[in-house]
Amino acid sequence: MADILESVMGRKVIVTGGTGYIGSHTVVELIVSGYEPVIIDNLYNSDISVLEGIRAITGVTPKFWDYDLCDREKLEEVFRAEGKVDAVIHFAAYKAVGESVRKPLDYYRNNLTSLMNLLDAMERHDTPVLVFSSSCTVYGQPDTLPVTESSPVKEAASPYGYTKQAGEIIIRDTIASRPAHKAVSLRYFNPIGAHPTAFIGELPRGVPENLVPYITQTAIGLRDELKVFGTDYDTPDGSCIRDYLHVVDLAKAHVMALRRILEGENKAGYEVFNLGMGKGVSVLEAIAAFEKATGVKLKYTVTGRRAGDIEKIWADPSLANRELGWKTEISIEEAMETAWRWENRLKNKE
Repeated sequence: MADILESVMGRKVIVTGGTGYIGSHTVVELIVSGYEPVIIDNLYNSDISVLEGIRAITGVTPKFWDYDLCDREKLEEVFRAEGKVDAVIHFAAYKAVGESVRKPLDYYRNNLTSLMNLLDAMERHDTPVLVFSSSCTVYGQPDTLPVTESSPVKEAASPYGYTKQAGEIIIRDTIASRPAHKAVSLRYFNPIGAHPTAFIGELPRGVPENLVPYITQTAIGLRDELKVFGTDYDTPDGSCIRDYLHVVDLAKAHVMALRRILEGENKAGYEVFNLGMGKGVSVLEAIAAFEKATGVKLKYTVTGRRAGDIEKIWADPSLANRELGWKTEISIEEAMETAWRWENRLKNKE
């Protein structure tokens, strides 16, 4: 462990979207692993108070740039000011499946322009390593489950999914033209939960688009009831099935993927890994897991299917287990308990 810490000590990593949900947890893991994270975030779907949470956990307040990646001049300013940057972890993107169906141009413009601007800046400033926040949405509705990295990339069910597909292609082709540069796309499934300290967690703007914050907001009384979008799917209980993994487990995978490239252990210039628990859990089972973990009964109603949702998907994470040395360690019940603890902390801060 001491050798690993020595090899990464002082390595500067730009984290785009670093005050967001997954980004903030990854910043924490970078700090405790000896890296120097620098955050770029326009706070579109996050809050500056997240920096206080990161400091409370780590004792470190990371450097923060309140800039939009779609502004090329501002992004150039960051790279010039920061000097040598060893790597970038790219989270910054619009991320809600349902919203992307309603606002497709917003998603294509933001998610792809920001990525291309970032890749340009990395080339100009000789930043050779990129870890990309991708998604299981690139697989569409798979024909065979669980999903492996060799499963076909099919028609996406939403504009959000298409931006992740296009983003991977853009990165793959760009890396192919830059022999000294390396990249990895992490296709993660459904992150849930919060840091066990409850100092950081998921903080959606307005009505949550994701299941677990809607569950916790309903349980605490911010929402009248939870809506279950469809119970007529071809699944054991009729509700959609997803692969839920704890956000801290997910954050650790980013650090492992980064270290893999920096230490020259990658087997190709561009690699892809699935990140999931490897188990499918239905919406109704997720509700039951929350009730079991917290002792709180949820009020919910069944409504029609939601545009952009696929029926069922879960991962085969064995490649990441083998190559990254990564695996999930936190159960869905534990994840629900941390999400509930975070929701209660938010209420107590009001």
